[in-house]
Amino acid sequence: YLRPLYDALYEMLGFEHVAKLIERQVIEVAPLAYMRGRTLNNSFIILDESQNTTVEQMKMFLTRIGFGSTAVITGDITQVDLPKGTKSGLHHVIEVLKDVPGISFTHFQPKDVVRHPLVQRIVEAYERFENRVADETPKDSRRDA
Repeated sequence: YLRPLYDALYEMLGFEHVAKLIERQVIEVAPLAYMRGRTLNNSFIILDESQNTTVEQMKMFLTRIGFGSTAVITGDITQVDLPKGTKSGLHHVIEVLKDVPGISFTHFQPKDVVRHPLVQRIVEAYERFENRVADETPKDSRRDA
């Protein structure tokens, strides 16, 4: 599950450089489960695939941010893999923190896809389909994502 993160680091910095940075503890890759009780000072913190955090996990992560740190949270609210009825921490945090000074959100569109052009067309097709289904579904029967 951490493979995509390592792949991105290797692509940007090269395998040997990443290995040295990890060895010198400049880069630390840690599962969310190991964050409880920590304070991350003077750090650049990335939470990837955050659409699959629970509300409680997201709150725990956000309260780890220490002095001199910046946190970046990435995720796609259209790709939640949580059990039915479990609210996504990403979806929740967008609602809770939208008006908090010092916090901002960037929402990407299908045109922002930087993969194969076919992927952009796939994303757009899913978006059109989901919008059409949402328009046809009574509001009280929709799943709380």
